[in-house]
Amino acid sequence: MRALEDDLFPSTPGKVKIERAGGAMNRQLHRCFASTSTMFLWALFLVAMTASYLSFQSFVDTSSKYFQASWGGLHWERQIRSSAAPRRPPGSSPNAGISVLVTGAAGFVGAHCSLALRKRGDGVVGIDNFNAYYDPSLKKARKALLASHGVYVVDGDINDARLLAKLFDVVPFTHVLHLAAQAGVRYAMENPSSYVHSNVAGLVTLLEACKSADPQPALVWASSSSVYGLNDAVPFSESHRTDRPASLYAATKKAGEEITHSYNHIYGLSVTGLRFFTVYGPWGRPDMAYFSFTRNILQGKPITVYRGRDHVDLARDFTYIDDIVKGCLGSLDTAGRSTGSGGKKRGPAPYRIFNLGNTSPVTVPTLVAILEKHLRVKAKKHVVEMPGNGDVPFTHANISLARHHLGYKPTTNLDAGLKKFVKWYLSYYGYTRGSSKSL
Repeated sequence: MRALEDDLFPSTPGKVKIERAGGAMNRQLHRCFASTSTMFLWALFLVAMTASYLSFQSFVDTSSKYFQASWGGLHWERQIRSSAAPRRPPGSSPNAGISVLVTGAAGFVGAHCSLALRKRGDGVVGIDNFNAYYDPSLKKARKALLASHGVYVVDGDINDARLLAKLFDVVPFTHVLHLAAQAGVRYAMENPSSYVHSNVAGLVTLLEACKSADPQPALVWASSSSVYGLNDAVPFSESHRTDRPASLYAATKKAGEEITHSYNHIYGLSVTGLRFFTVYGPWGRPDMAYFSFTRNILQGKPITVYRGRDHVDLARDFTYIDDIVKGCLGSLDTAGRSTGSGGKKRGPAPYRIFNLGNTSPVTVPTLVAILEKHLRVKAKKHVVEMPGNGDVPFTHANISLARHHLGYKPTTNLDAGLKKFVKWYLSYYGYTRGSSKSL
């Protein structure tokens, strides 16, 4: 009995009253209620702890996403405003200079356009997601070049609606130069979803941001000569059919033309679409033929030269980057205002499409011969018939509309342009004969 009492009651010094026979029932009831109350209290405690944990975990997740984001905060906003501010040359009018959001700013055309805009005194903010379609280090180098000229490039995706909304909230952009896209005809056969994600969904996300912005910016964006697809009437004119795309890439660009037209019609967005014809030059894309030819020729590797049916050489309307930049800036300068406000149209707004080409198609074997001359190395050529991968046998631009409305006039032929490209390539990558060091 003594042992049982010791188990039931604490051995605390002091007076402890032990009830014998008459108190047994009371003790049992007390134990029962005490046990139930304790369990209830423990249950409440566990519920409270669980709720607190979930709340804390939610806070941590939210905070983690916030701190991991590459944008946001007062310092970030100051950088955006500073980059977007026009830097007017002495003697210019008070309203001189435009403020441009350039998507794909670390890309080939985007970097050149951003630099040209900044050099003439315009405000420029870039955005690029630095994807790995080709060597991201080249994009990082372009970003560093832009930073040295006061152009800030946001590391972000055009599908991020919150980021776009924030950018338009921080800066009342007057124009958007939309050059971000998943490029390349052949890669679409390997990764078709990336083209829909960037060229269709990303475009719509950007248009939604432009539509809702106050003021609405004027939009200039990169379509492509690939929209002409199976058209065989040359030179390609903006009035020709574009309903027979030969590749998924071309189809997404054609879809972009239809989508931008609908936003122009419904929301009063000023839209200019530019159909680029095979752009080349310094800081170019490594997936382009002239670039990969240069790399392989220097490394002593064979190059694959495609030919069309009946042994017809492929031909392209190669357009030097500086000429493309002039067309892009001319489009921005003549874009005309959007007429909407807060997503509501107040009247008709301009909708335009222009070819930007060189008007002088050159065969691929001629391109190779020019590279051999400037590299002073003979190419090892492997000539094969063009596979059914979406490529077309030739392109040739009619630029009469761009000449009339934009004052567009290309001035660099392929020989002069490739000479400048080779000089940049050797400077950027270096070269040791027969070595793989050159990229």
